[in-house]
Amino acid sequence: MQKRCVAVILIFCLAVVHKTYCQVVANPQIVHFTSAHTSFPDETRANGHLYDSVLYTTAEHYMDSTVMLIIPPGLNPGKKVDLVFWFHGWRNSVDTATVFYGLARQFVASNRNAILVLAETAKNAPDSYGGKLEKQGMFKQLVADVIAQLKKQHAIPAKAKEGNIVLAGHSGAYRVIANILKNGNEPVQEVFLFDALYAEVDKFMEWVQADKKHHFVHWFTNHGGGTDEMSDTMMKQLGSQYINYSLVEEAAVLPGTVKTARVLFVHSLREHNVIIYNPDDFELLLENSHCLRKK
Repeated sequence: MQKRCVAVILIFCLAVVHKTYCQVVANPQIVHFTSAHTSFPDETRANGHLYDSVLYTTAEHYMDSTVMLIIPPGLNPGKKVDLVFWFHGWRNSVDTATVFYGLARQFVASNRNAILVLAETAKNAPDSYGGKLEKQGMFKQLVADVIAQLKKQHAIPAKAKEGNIVLAGHSGAYRVIANILKNGNEPVQEVFLFDALYAEVDKFMEWVQADKKHHFVHWFTNHGGGTDEMSDTMMKQLGSQYINYSLVEEAAVLPGTVKTARVLFVHSLREHNVIIYNPDDFELLLENSHCLRKK
């Protein structure tokens, strides 16, 4: 098993009144390791994947079992450590998604006493299939691997266990997240979707109904190729089950909006690929999480 540890200085730039202010927000520890309990390799993609007349080969797109850990400075782990899992969408990898969407920067800036985990899925391919992570109990084993690696890095105490778990992701990540909720055999407290509700409404509904403390957010656009229509579908189902939900425009979202709504839909006028950052909406959701503690 190979790993790489990299110390990174993150720069936060904020444009205000035509001026740009930059400051160093943190230097998290970033660890890469491999796990046998990630999405790939998996027999379903043993011959690659054909999409739009293009073959995405197994060797290039379905053999990477990388897991990235982003350990924020000042982490104060106790007997349990909270984990936030991010799953990327199409034509991305754990590394490109982290950089493009500023995930590490937003995570550190949120000041949550937790660890961000990115597990590789279909790498740089147009594919939502979650591979082995769709199978019964596979996510539970991935969580165990993450905890073991954190202990190896001396980031958490030797007897620490996983605490609260949050699943978050963009676009095609909906499928692996839905199947983890259904088959992961691990309690999940919150789900944050960014323009990602394309299908699997039944699985998300089942999870929402399972516990009144479950917190669900879908931040959607009219440019996601159906995420707006599927949001309408889920809201109708929530209404039919007498489950309260909130629908707000992005311009009206306040920290209290996220903090108080159990099920929240946020409609954005922006494009599909830019709703996660600038402004930093991932950070906003983390800061107002229903289960993650501040450091």
